[in-house]
Amino acid sequence: MWNLDYLCRGLKKNNISTFIETSGAYSMSGQWDWICLSPKKNMPPLPDICNIADELKVIIQERSDFDWAEKYSSLVNQTCKLFLQPEWSRFEKIIPDIVEFIKVNPGWRISLQIHKYMHIP
Repeated sequence: MWNLDYLCRGLKKNNISTFIETSGAYSMSGQWDWICLSPKKNMPPLPDICNIADELKVIIQERSDFDWAEKYSSLVNQTCKLFLQPEWSRFEKIIPDIVEFIKVNPGWRISLQIHKYMHIP
């Protein structure tokens, strides 16, 4: 949503690595060392972001979200890391499904929101 070219140039000039997590719904700017794509159903990512994502993180709230995850895993490059993250309020209900899905689809890994377990907002 914002032009981040200037910010990234300044960070790079000072040898600072740049990492971003984005839904991909808006055009990218800036130079990034790592891009995490976390697509949202209500605002799907632009096609070009899928090609440059280093990581795909899909929030799993219900079983149908696995189809959403598989759709985007087929659009990212082959070196992209694949993560499934349980939606926090549905953790207890959905985590068994995520574990079973990953057993059958070992290209995926689980991502957890550790800050929530530590009660950090």
